[in-house]
Order: sequence, then C-alpha cells, then structure tokens
Amino acid sequence: MTSPLQQLIETIAKEKGIEPTVIISAIEDAVLAASRKAYKSTENLKARFNADSGQVDLFAVKQIVETVNDPALEVSLGEAQQLYGEEAEVDMEIEFPKPTDVLGRIAAQTAKQVIFQKVREAERENIFGEYNQRLGEVVSATVKRFETGDMIVEIGNRVEAVLPRKEQSRAESYNPGDRLRAVIKGVNRSAKGPQIVLSRTDPALLIKLFEQEVPEIYDGTVMIRGAVREAGDRAKVAVYSRERDVDPVGACVGMKGTRVQAIIRELRGEKIDIVEFSDDPVSFVTNALSPAKVQRVSIVDDHNKVMEVVVEDKQLSLAIGKKGQNVRLGAKLTGWRIDIKSEEEKRKEIELQFEGLALGGTTAEEGQDVADADEGKLLEPGESADAAVEASDTVSEGEAVQAADTDNQATQAEGGEEGTGEEVQAEAAAAESETQS
Repeated sequence: MTSPLQQLIETIAKEKGIEPTVIISAIEDAVLAASRKAYKSTENLKARFNADSGQVDLFAVKQIVETVNDPALEVSLGEAQQLYGEEAEVDMEIEFPKPTDVLGRIAAQTAKQVIFQKVREAERENIFGEYNQRLGEVVSATVKRFETGDMIVEIGNRVEAVLPRKEQSRAESYNPGDRLRAVIKGVNRSAKGPQIVLSRTDPALLIKLFEQEVPEIYDGTVMIRGAVREAGDRAKVAVYSRERDVDPVGACVGMKGTRVQAIIRELRGEKIDIVEFSDDPVSFVTNALSPAKVQRVSIVDDHNKVMEVVVEDKQLSLAIGKKGQNVRLGAKLTGWRIDIKSEEEKRKEIELQFEGLALGGTTAEEGQDVADADEGKLLEPGESADAAVEASDTVSEGEAVQAADTDNQATQAEGGEEGTGEEVQAEAAAAESETQS
C-alpha cells in the first residue's frame, strides 16, 4: 500500500516534471538539516527514506575503534560486537537509529524550506537541460503578465519564459491571455525570473515560419539562403531551389499567396519580399532590390563590395524605400554596399565627365572641377552652395567685361585705320588743285 508521503512525492514529481528520486533526496536533506538544528550535537547524522514504511529514518553513524576518544562519533569494538556479533570489525561504521518525533515546529519549517529550494533547483536544472537543446525552435506561448515592459509568457508544461521589450515588434500589442508564437533565443541559469528568453524580432522566427508553412522548404527542395528583418515593417528572404523544375519564389508564395499570407498574419502585417538567390552578385543585388526594377548594375569596388545601381527616374523612390528601408535591407541581405542613382543623375554625371575631358589646357580632373564649379556643385570645405553660385556669377561677369574690352580695342583699331585713309585722300586732292593752278 502506498503511503501518503509516497503519493505526495509522485504528485510533485509529475507536476514539476522531475524524477521522484530528486524529491526523495530533497526530503532526506530536509530531515537531516532539521535534525541537526533540533539535536544540536556533533554526531554524524544520516537520513534515509524507507520505501516500505513510507517514512524518513534518521541514524547516527559511528565508527568502530579500539579506543574511544569521541563518543559522539566513535564506538568501541566490544560494544559493537555486543550489538552486531563477531562480524563487527575495526574501522567499520554502525548506524544507530534516532527518533524524528522530537523535531519541533521550527525544524519542520526548516525542512519545508529545504524541500522547496531543492525541488526548485532541480526544476530549473531540468528546464535548462531541456530548452538549451531547443535553441532556434518556434514555440507557442500564452501571455501572462507584464513587468517593466517585458512580457512574461507561459510555454510548455506551465513553464514561464520572458519576451524582453527589445525582442518585441513595435507593431504588435498584446493583452494577458493572448496567444503568440516566438523563437527560443537563449536559456540562462539566472537565480531569479524566467530562464528562457524568447524573441519576435529575430530573423530565425521568419525562417522557422517558412519551414512550417512551405513543404518544399521543410523537405529541403527549396533552401533559404538569407533573411533580414526590420520587425513590424518589412522583411526580405532569399530562396534557392535545388531542382530546376521548382520555382522557389512561387513555392514560398503559394497558390494566390496563401502560404506567405499566413506568415504575414502571424507577424501582424509585416511586409515580406521573397527574392531568388543567385551566386552572381549582380543578379542577386538586382533581385534583392525588388519590387523596384533595376536598369543596370556595375561593380565599383570588388574588394570592398561596393556596387552602383541605376534605375529609372520613376523607380528611384521605390528602390530606396521609405527612409531608405528597401536599399538597407537589400544591402544586409546581399552583403554589398549599394549606391543607387537615377538615369538622370547618371546622365548628368557622364556629361560632366565629358565636359571635363573637353576643356583645353587642363587635365581631366581640372576640367571636372571647373565643370562642377560652373554648375555650382564644387564646394570648398565650409563653403555654402550660395557662395559657390555667387563665385560662379562673378566669374561670368569678369568674362563679360573682358570680352567687352576686347571688342572696344578692336573697334578703336578699325577706327584708326579709317582716319588715316581720309588724310591721304585730302592730301592728294590739295596737290591736284595746285597743279591745275
């Protein structure tokens, strides 16, 4: 027949998810601590759970010696042989039963505290061992309460976890009792508070949700080669197909978008761009800037991974995105630094380069500087745009004055020549009249 203590042990073990032996060991330690406090002696006490009686027995352990120096820890060989016969030998240990009914209320309270502490330590160790092997796994949780911005949720068998404020999406709000899914980001051995740390902003959550919703990703036909997020706003996922007949983007989107829409609903409306991965960095960057249409891509610096992307004038704002979000996510996804320009900006840049090369007596770099100065674009450190324009206007006025001076000199030269001709004609007429007279 099962004793009440054994029934209690089994109930606690099932409720806490720990082994009954752990609880039995905790009870033995509790009785031992209470006995030492009650007896206040130097005896070597030992507690042991008796499965037959369902009680915890207490013993004083003494060592057999020839000459007793400490009666609390030693017993003579003759006395031991009287109790246990000729089998008793020197250096053997003998257990002397001691009553436990003398333990008072204070000792019982101490035993209760020890049991509670031991069971809690065993429970926390059990939780750490279980969930430390489940890092990156998505779990369902129920919101219980809020503590200074952090969300305390319940997962599994009444196990508490924490969803810190920094791991919460700013586009989401929850109330106690709401259900959510989050990824296990870490498990710690802290003495207070929940051990399990969850996240709703980690890209791993997005990847796991795609694995759950898309069978092709789950069986390995389609692979996710990268995922980046700005939680609550936008995300980009790069996918790749191992089979030529399977469209990776179409598999993730699903029929009429059913698969990706299920993920968007779970992420509370976060926009998701699914792009095709490519080993060619130019093609990958072109795909990563979706939904913007790219005209051409050129590698500026292969070592530092810098690219220049040219798009149509109408596509520039779409390629950059709200507050630079689209190009920022594209750069994170591809690992390349992306410089986006419109066709008009690129055309002006090329024209300025040609104008610089066409300037006589100057190098290409000097011509570029002069052309930029004419356009009011070349600014000295600390010089404003207005100052540059005024400088440009002053140069133009100087050129006009110089041109006017040149015209005046030419006019004076022409006038001088005409005056000399009239004097010659007058002298010739005077000579002719004198001859006739």
